[in-house]
Amino acid sequence: MIFPTNLNLPKRQHGFTLVELVVTILLLAILSVVVLPRFIGAGSFSAYALRQEFISELRRVQMLAINNPDRCYQLEVDSSGYQLHHLQSDCASLIFSDAKQSLPRNTQIQLLTTASANFTLQFDSDGRSTFNAGAVSCSGSCLQIIADDTVGIAIESEGYIHED
Repeated sequence: MIFPTNLNLPKRQHGFTLVELVVTILLLAILSVVVLPRFIGAGSFSAYALRQEFISELRRVQMLAINNPDRCYQLEVDSSGYQLHHLQSDCASLIFSDAKQSLPRNTQIQLLTTASANFTLQFDSDGRSTFNAGAVSCSGSCLQIIADDTVGIAIESEGYIHED
């Protein structure tokens, strides 16, 4: 057997140290949090998220009206938010109101036919909509969400609610 004569040769290192890996991961995390949202354009996310939230609320009110023909449901919208009112069948006597849902800062829900941010929406027992106590009806593009972007909501004459 032959033994090596010089055992003090430096060993070759392969790979990275733990410190180098941690620093690299931290730099990538900081870049992804600070820099990438500016390039992706996440600023208009609020309009799309609010539109989905409001469409869900409209569909909920519509289903309440269809499933409870002995009651009346009104969704009151103003510049600060929206609130659902549960009324008797005469649509005048209040039973109770849900908590008001506040709109995010610098956002608005607007009725296109009147260009107003203050309106009341109601559905009949067939799921069809009327605005402002039956004074305004709408078929097609009815509402718009104004935030960083402006996006629409359509309510068809048959009651179908969808993105516009």
